[in-house]
This record gives sequence, C-alpha cells and structure tokens, in this order.
Amino acid sequence: MESVSAAPKAKQPNFIVIFCDNLGYGDIEPFGSTVNRTPCLNRMAREGRKFTHFCVTAGVCTPSRASIMTGCYSQRVGMHWNPRDGQVLRPISPYGLNPEEITVAEVLKKQGYTTGMIGKWHLGDQQPFLPTKQGFDYFYGIPYSDDMTQAVGKRIGDRLDGNRWPPLPVMLNDKVIKAGVDRNLLTKDYTEKAVEFIEQNKDHPFLLYFPQAMPGSTSKPFASEAFRGKSKSGPWGDSIEELDWSTGQLLDKLVELGIDENTLVIWTSDNGSPMAKDMNSTARGTNKPLNGRGYTTAEGAFRVPTIMWWPGTVPAGTVCNELATTMDLLPTFALLAGGTVPSDRIIDGHDIRPLIEGKSGAKTPYHVFYYYAMEQLQAVRKGPWKLFVPLKEFSRHPHFKKGEGSKPLLFNVETDISSEHSVAAQHPEIVKELMALAEKGRADLGDTNRPGVNQRSAGKIENPVPPTLNTTSTK
Repeated sequence: MESVSAAPKAKQPNFIVIFCDNLGYGDIEPFGSTVNRTPCLNRMAREGRKFTHFCVTAGVCTPSRASIMTGCYSQRVGMHWNPRDGQVLRPISPYGLNPEEITVAEVLKKQGYTTGMIGKWHLGDQQPFLPTKQGFDYFYGIPYSDDMTQAVGKRIGDRLDGNRWPPLPVMLNDKVIKAGVDRNLLTKDYTEKAVEFIEQNKDHPFLLYFPQAMPGSTSKPFASEAFRGKSKSGPWGDSIEELDWSTGQLLDKLVELGIDENTLVIWTSDNGSPMAKDMNSTARGTNKPLNGRGYTTAEGAFRVPTIMWWPGTVPAGTVCNELATTMDLLPTFALLAGGTVPSDRIIDGHDIRPLIEGKSGAKTPYHVFYYYAMEQLQAVRKGPWKLFVPLKEFSRHPHFKKGEGSKPLLFNVETDISSEHSVAAQHPEIVKELMALAEKGRADLGDTNRPGVNQRSAGKIENPVPPTLNTTSTK
C-alpha cells in the first residue's frame, strides 16, 4: 500500500506570488492600458490566463496582506482595524498578524518547501510578527509602506508616535541592515534578490512571496534611472514599466533554469489605485473601466488585474471570468503541494485549481463574498450581483454621499462593468436574498459595534521598539 507521503517531490510545483502595491485594474496593457507599456505582462497573459474577477478583501494594504497570508478575511483574523493605527499598521505598532495564525508559508514548509519573502511585509514590524516568525525562511525588504519614512513621522509629530519613526528600514531576516533607503532602487534591488532566490532554490520546491513596493503610497512613485521619465503617464507609469521589466526577469530565469513548467506564477495587486483628483487622469493610476478608487469598497478597489502563468498546466491565452480571491491561494497551494488545508479553524478561501487549470465548466466556489471597510460591512456579492447595503453612517463610500445611504444599491457587475445602473427596484427578490446573506456575514465576521462570533484576535505586544540598526528585538 502506498504511503501518504510517497508523492514524488519533483511534482510539487514552485509558487511565485508577485503582489504589486496600489496598482489599478486599468494600469497594464492586458487589462486595457493604452499609456503604460507592459510587454512582459502581455507575454505572461499570452502564455497564461487572465482573471477578470479576481478580488482582494480590502481596499488598503494591511488587511489585504493578512488575507493573502492566512486565507481568511482580515475581519476573521483581527487585522482589519485597531484602535492605535486605524486601518493600516504604522511603524512601531504593538499590533501584528497573530503568530497563532497559520500562514501559507507555514503550510508549505510542512510539505518541505523553502519559503522566501522579498518586499513589503506590513503585517507588524515587531519581532514576534516578522516574516521569519510566520513561516518564512528568508526575508529581505521593508516592514511597512514606502511612504512611512522618518520625515513623514516628524510631520505627524506625537500622533502615532511619529517622532519615534526610524529611517525607512531595510531588513534581512529579523535584523535591520540599512537605515534609510533610496526608494528609486527598490524594484531593481528586489528583482535582483528574487532572481538570486530562484537560482539558489531551483532544485527543490519553493515559495517566493514577492510583494513589490511600487507603485506604492506616494503621489510620485519611484523608479530606477533606466525607467525614470520614460513612460507616458509620469512617475506612476515609470514605476509600472519597471515592474513589468521585473516580471520579465523572473519569467526568463525560470525558463533558463528549465523549471518554468513546474512553477505557478501569479501576478496581482494588493488593491486598486487611489487615482488622481481628476479620475480621467492616469497620474495616480486607473481602475477603469471599473467603478471607483482604491481605499474604498468599490469594484475598482477590490477587483485587481491578475495573470496566472504555468506553462503546460495553465491554458495559454485564456481568460477566467469567475470570481476568485487572494484568500484562495493558501488552500490551493496546500493541495497542489500535496498537503491539507488547516482544519482546526475557519479558512475562508477555496480550492481554485479547476479555475487555474481552465477545466471545462469550472465555476466560482463562492456562494457569497463580503466587502468590508474596516469594521463596517458595506456590500455583498453573489454571482453577478453586488448589493451595497443601506447605511445610516459611514466614513467613506464609493456610491453614497453624506446624507444618502438609506436605500440599497444593486449592480450586475458582469454586464454593468462600471457599476453605473442600480437595478434594486427591478429585483427586490435579489435584494432580499443578499440582505439575508449580509446578516449572516455580520453574525460571523462582525459589523460596526457588533463583534462576530467567529472572529479571532490580532497579535499584540507591550512596549514596541523602533526597528533600527541598534534596536531590532522585542522579546
């Protein structure tokens, strides 16, 4: 009788997840950009599969990253909001991803994988929360956003301990190796480190989580000299064209090493772009033709451009129009690696192997998908239907203005791609069904001033210290 562990190791695929920062749905050529040149992503789409309804779970960094790591809504794992930082972690926060959570890196390590992370973490800058304590063998990058610099901290002052923010730290594993960094060189530096990681681990299965710093959170993103000033849409476009180059470097290396047919590469973004004041401008990215800006619950914030590439397994030149999310990576990777999905806790993601492999008739595994703004449930999706629930109060909303919100809005996000025409009045039965699903979500994951019965807590420590060259540990 064959033992459970007898699957040949050579068949375990490698996984590379390239996770851009604030890059919008319409920012690259495969998803409609006519201003940014992305030949490597064009090639990736030509040789791979585009996902047009691939969603993140939040319109901002920290909660979105919590979901890709844990396979859960950020509300599930307590990473959607905290009283000190608000919706994203700031430097020297006492909060971080709870070490009791099981990450995708920990799941794959169990299966014999080498796990590396290069780029932006943003799930806690204190020692117990760092990537090396969350399943990663190797970490090189910055612990939070590229805009959280010492200069910004000084402008903030006492609020959020701004006066204590250190120079933007570059970390190797759990140590700060550089205080302050030339952000123009981040994409180039990360790419060189990523290529090195692939070369060093070509002979055994690996996970490379590659959360890029760009386009990032500043109004003028950074790029190296080879790309600066070269695009048609200013610094934003420059950074995207360098991200495209970076992707090409990785794909070429996989082909050169002969491991391309054993490597699944997923290219996506942590949320949609913030967009400029003039929403017809591309100066701060664009989510068009989807509705709305990043940092909200709009389709343009949650639906992100996604391409999957795995020669010989992912059907070339195809498109998947079914709903899938970043929460699906943990369970899908676990099963592809010959492991199991954690069964001692709720995991919200699903196995999307049939969608990735383009199986005939494969459908979304989602019965319902929730759109939260921090603690507030704002919208629910089932099938093609997205319902914005009535709200008395909200801090920010993609459709309701102050004083509005008493009536539900219903959009068919498949046929009405820009969410322009509410059909709530024509479909009262669908509104009723989705309102009932919203109530189930509130009971499970919580809502404003209402804890959910299945929520778990973020990690928290006492006396956090700034990550600097001299002070890098908190016991």
